[in-house]
Amino acid sequence: QVQLVESGGGLVQAGESLRLTCIASGRSFSNVAMGWFRQAPGKEREFVAGISWDGSRTYLPPIVRGRFNIARDNTENTVWLQMDSLKPEDTAVYYCNADLDFWRLVPGDYWGQGTQVTVSS
Repeated sequence: QVQLVESGGGLVQAGESLRLTCIASGRSFSNVAMGWFRQAPGKEREFVAGISWDGSRTYLPPIVRGRFNIARDNTENTVWLQMDSLKPEDTAVYYCNADLDFWRLVPGDYWGQGTQVTVSS
C-alpha cells in the first residue's frame, strides 16, 4: 500500500519557522518529482514547492520564494519543506504530493493526509 505521511505542522508565531517532513512507503518515488501543496479554509488548493526526481531542480512560486525551500533524500524516501519567516497567510493544511508534473506543476495521484500549519500574528 502506497502511503505518504506528513509531519511537522503546528502552531507558530509570525516570523518563526517550521520544517515539514513527508515520508513515502509502499513503493519508491526516487524516479518522480515531488511537491507540496496547501489549502486554506475556503480557498483553492495552492502549489507551494516542487522538486525534480533527483533534486537537481526546484521551483517555488513567488508567494513563498525566499522563505520556503524544498529538499529530498531518495535513499530515505523523504521530502522536506523548510518554511522560514512564516506569515499568518501561510496558515493552511499542507499536503505532500508524489509524481508531480514538474514542468506543468500538475499534481500526481499520490497524496498524504495533510498536516496543519497555523501562524498567529
